[in-house]
Order: sequence, then structure tokens, then C-alpha cells
Amino acid sequence: MVQEKTRQIGQRFMVGFDGHAASPDVKRMVRDFGVGHLILFARNVDTPEQVAELVRELQSVARDAGHDIPLLVAVDQEGGRVARLKAPWTRWPPLRAVGRSGSEDLARQMGEALAAELLACGIRLDFAPVVDVDTNPANPVIGDRSFGDDPSLVARLGVAMIRGLQEGGVAACAKHFPGHGDTDTDSHLELPAVDHSRSRLDDVELRPFRAAVEAGVATIMTAHVLVRELDERLPASLSPAVIEGILRKQMKYHGVVVSDDLEMKAVAAHWAPGRAAVLAAKAGCDILPVCASHDAQVAAMEGLIRAVEAEEVAWTEMDAAALRIRRLKEKYLLPYRDPNPKQARLAAGVGER
Repeated sequence: MVQEKTRQIGQRFMVGFDGHAASPDVKRMVRDFGVGHLILFARNVDTPEQVAELVRELQSVARDAGHDIPLLVAVDQEGGRVARLKAPWTRWPPLRAVGRSGSEDLARQMGEALAAELLACGIRLDFAPVVDVDTNPANPVIGDRSFGDDPSLVARLGVAMIRGLQEGGVAACAKHFPGHGDTDTDSHLELPAVDHSRSRLDDVELRPFRAAVEAGVATIMTAHVLVRELDERLPASLSPAVIEGILRKQMKYHGVVVSDDLEMKAVAAHWAPGRAAVLAAKAGCDILPVCASHDAQVAAMEGLIRAVEAEEVAWTEMDAAALRIRRLKEKYLLPYRDPNPKQARLAAGVGER
């Protein structure tokens, strides 16, 4: 029973790892802790064939460990400067270029084409599109990753890209809720803060997310940003007022909420991995990414296990998150077939189709 509960808690976590093959550490995470989600970075990527083989290897580990549903493998493939899959995969322009075109057809076609390349490699979740509204020219982290500074434009093109991805069989992710566009610091390095009124947030920052929710976006990623109008103390990723209060209750979002990486310094400089995981889970995040350090991954899981045992996090909350995650995985993973390396090569445009 203890092992079963540990594995159920492990299903909440997404981990990263080093290397072009499945490392001993990531195998242990999948096998012993029941981790249900993995994220690939440039450090894991060489050729289309290699990525397909890597995903096949990881899924084999999960099957051998008794997982009853495949792993959900994710990547940040936005286009522009945030693209983990480089040539020979398509080199996409930043979303700002799509924004300048104003074309929903172009945004949707980009989503469809991204889905085709990712699906062939076994990647079923793309952390895209960015639907932050880029209203601050001094923003060091968003910039041309955004479609632009007009919330209506960002909403229209974001929805089109979401539909292209999801109709192509890959779950999309609207990020970074409730908005990272008007910050002048990078949450990878420190905790940014936003001081807008609720009416301004509704008119600008939240508008693209409302559109994404109405369009049925599969996942939404939270921002490590302190939005003082919504929560004076906790960043959005750790805030029940933001996630449960705004996203779930007011915006009626019933899909999967993913925290941004809990090892980013906006969070890690203030909370240890175990505490950050507990706060994110209590706030309403379903999937908890810990993307770099194996020690941090273990500490985060052990922290959540202890919190559940101490009834700080209720099993009813764990069950609700598990159900949302299972519905997501059933929709985008079942029926499951391992990726074919040859097809991955062809989808990336290498050789004749």
C-alpha cells in the first residue's frame, strides 16, 4: 500500500534528465517513484531517430515498471529562441513573426506542422503557445516569444495555434498564467512582480487565457510571478487565490494545470524543493515539473509524500488531480504506439516522404 501511494504521488511529477539515452536516475524516477511525465531539453536531443529511440526506451521502462498508462513526454517547442528541436527539424520563426502577419490560418498551420514533427518522435505535449501579452519593452524573458502587445491579437492567434496542435494529436499549453508579459525581471533568476489593477488584468493579461480556456486548451502553465492584486504573498504557481480562485472557479477551467519548473530561482531561492512542491500542489497545480537536479526531484517527491501522510494535502485533492491527468493522457496517448525512428526522420524532413 505504501509503494502504491508513493507511485500515485509520483504521477504528479514531471522530471528532466541529462543525456541522449535514459539515465539511471530517470529510470529510477519512473520505476521506483512512479513518475508519469518527462520533459526533454536540448541536452537530450540529437537526431529525430535518436529522440524516437529515447522515447521508446523510456516507455519501455514505464511498461516494465507496471505503469498502466504511458508516460507523457513534453518539450518546449515554441519557435524562435525557445526550440529544443533544431535542424533537421523545422526552424520556426518566433511567435512575434506570426503575430505581425495577423493570420489565424498561419498560426493554425504552424500548430499542425509542429504537432506532426513532435508526434512522430513520441512527444505528446508541447509547452506552447506563449499567450503572454508583451506590453513591456524591457521584459528580458518574453519579448518575441509573444504574438504581440495586443491582447485580442494574442488571443486570436493563440487559439488558432492551440487548435492546430491539438487537432494534430499533441496537447497544447497556454502559458504563463496569469501573465508574464509586463515584467522587467526573468523568473528563471528572480521573482518578478506585477502591480496592475484587477480591471487591467482582466482587459489585458487574462484575456488570452480566457480565450484559450473557451477553446479547450489541454493544459495551462502557471507563472512564477507575484501578482499583488491577486495575492500579495505568493507567486501565481503557489497561490490558491490565483489557481483555484481565478483559473478554476472564475474562469471555469477544468483541464490540467502545470507549474513552471520548480527549480527556477523565482521559487527555489525562497522555498526548498519539498516545500515548493507542497505549496504548488495545495494551490491547484496538477503536474509539478522539477527539471534539472535529481536531488531536487527526490526532495520534492519526498516533501509531497510527507505532506499527504500528514494530511496537509488531502487525498481528495490528489484524486482530483490524478483524474484530470488521466483524462489528458487517455486523450493524447491512447491507443498508444511507440514512435518509429524512420517516421520521425521523415517527419523532420530528412529524406523522401
